[in-house]
Amino acid sequence: MTTRDVLLSIQDLHVWFELRRFGFGHAGYVKAVDGVTFDLHYGETIAIVGESGCGKTSLMKTILGINKPTRGKVIFDNKDISAFHAEDLRLYRSKIGYVQQDPFGALAPFMNIQRILEEPLIINGIKDPAERERRVRKVMEEVRLSPPDDFLHKYPHMLSGGQQQRVVIARAIILEPQLVVADEPVSMLDASVRVEILKLLRGLQEKYKLAVIYITHDLSTVRYFSERVFVMYAGNVVEKAPVNSIVHNPKHPYTQALMDATSDPDADNALKYRELPAGEPPSLVNPPSGCRFHPRCPQRIENLCDVEEPQDLQADDHLVACWLYK
Repeated sequence: MTTRDVLLSIQDLHVWFELRRFGFGHAGYVKAVDGVTFDLHYGETIAIVGESGCGKTSLMKTILGINKPTRGKVIFDNKDISAFHAEDLRLYRSKIGYVQQDPFGALAPFMNIQRILEEPLIINGIKDPAERERRVRKVMEEVRLSPPDDFLHKYPHMLSGGQQQRVVIARAIILEPQLVVADEPVSMLDASVRVEILKLLRGLQEKYKLAVIYITHDLSTVRYFSERVFVMYAGNVVEKAPVNSIVHNPKHPYTQALMDATSDPDADNALKYRELPAGEPPSLVNPPSGCRFHPRCPQRIENLCDVEEPQDLQADDHLVACWLYK
């Protein structure tokens, strides 16, 4: 693919948050995102996976224009978003839909569903009430909240968790964005509802040729939703690969550990003892030298993994930041 096919380009992105001692003196930085690079093509779906605290949410907020990069660039449709002024940023955000993790917390409790879905239309200058209602009804049909009259005048607390998440998805796509960022969109839902919501998102993505960034810690769901997977650990991307390759043949020891920790519906496999890496993810204030996974890695190479930070190395159709593939 050429650069013309790239919708979003993340280039050596660093997002650091300053720490202050007693509110005054500088006390270091939290290196939440520390050198992430990838491209997202028009109409493509990717997954960003990793443990809590690995930098997924900080990366997502930077893509949404909430966090400012410390270093590096976020290029959207060949434009650097760090150069945007207020009006440019508003137009940029109208091209990105955001599906939050907690649907109940994401919906204003004092607004009914019609008002919640009208809000982005009002903010973006659609003044005709009849046009707003037409678009609200259309998007409700798209997310299978039908007939709309049964839901328009209800409030969020009157809906089930799955229905609330459908409203969140409807709000994310009502402006017909080019990109949807879905932050753990099914983690707060019952298992029986998760597949329905993922199928809904996938159907909308295919129908409207949306690019989607699916952020999750659960590798068991990415095979049903994504084309490529990016595995994050301690602010870095440690492995990039097509979804089938990473599910069936993970290369990086951390990705292998994530797959081993994934629940398996096969009872025989579930009963097998799986030795997972001991310890906790490192501090992002003072990350370890060399490979950040080396203190927990059962395959580490002494005097290499703990000294020199690995670059992306080719292993089949994977890019792996691991010295085992030198």
